[in-house]
Amino acid sequence: MHTKVQAHYPEERQRRISFRRRLRPAELLIQSFLFFCAAVSILTTLGIVLVLGRESFAFFGEVSLKQFFGGTVWQPTIGLFGIWPLLNATLMTSLTAMLVALPIGLAVAIYLAEYASEKVRETLKPILEVLAGVPTIVYGYFALTVVTPLLRRVFGADTVEVYNTLSAGLVMGILILPLISSMCEDALSAVPRGLREAAYAMGATKLETSVRIIVPAAFSGIASAFILGLSRAVGETMIVALAAGAGSNFTFNPFRAAETMTGHIVRISGGDISYDSMDYRSLFAIALVLFLVTLFLNILSRAIVKKYREVYE
Repeated sequence: MHTKVQAHYPEERQRRISFRRRLRPAELLIQSFLFFCAAVSILTTLGIVLVLGRESFAFFGEVSLKQFFGGTVWQPTIGLFGIWPLLNATLMTSLTAMLVALPIGLAVAIYLAEYASEKVRETLKPILEVLAGVPTIVYGYFALTVVTPLLRRVFGADTVEVYNTLSAGLVMGILILPLISSMCEDALSAVPRGLREAAYAMGATKLETSVRIIVPAAFSGIASAFILGLSRAVGETMIVALAAGAGSNFTFNPFRAAETMTGHIVRISGGDISYDSMDYRSLFAIALVLFLVTLFLNILSRAIVKKYREVYE
């Protein structure tokens, strides 16, 4: 009898495996729908790359890369296409935003993950999520009508221009604060409790445990939050379009007006530009630079996570 069971076992096992591999119609429909959604997202990205590449190729057929990346004046009307004024303004506003969002967001994340009670956490997190849901145009008017007048009163009306990159960067920091704090809190909460208990057993205080044990252990997640927030700041449009200024200006003074890449795209595309002109094609060249910057930041984020991620068992 034992021999008979052994003889029929491979056939029974194969039958069960075959049964599991057969999908029911509903499951097959769900799988097909999920595959369709994934394919649409990939094809959409490929379509964007194709359009940007085609129009940018036509633009760079008339403007050399040396002129584009080596010039410091952007005046399409007279044939000057130096990207640095727009790129510099974009980096200034984005770095200002990160100087606001990263320390405050990390501090909020440490408080929520290590100090706050469950009731306080359930109260504060929805408030942060409300900040993320406010339309960016509202933030832009807030920067123009509240933050800029405040800066002009503090530093002087002669020093701070009505449109300036500092007020835009500060408000952008408020915009991406919920993103930074949420991702940092997830990274801190993922650290095993055993590390905390080991630190307490060695006599460390709660602050020492949080700053010297938990934060370094969650470094990969915190770094990813920083880079993702920077990508979000680089691509922000309405705040810089309303508060930073209109007109390219290659300056490192945050109190002066300067136009970012996204702000320039909004201003020019909303005007009367003829199709297939150099002004029209230059928008795609700027968009391609934005795309490449964001792609680089995402690749850098994945590399940091892969290199510094801690695996706990």
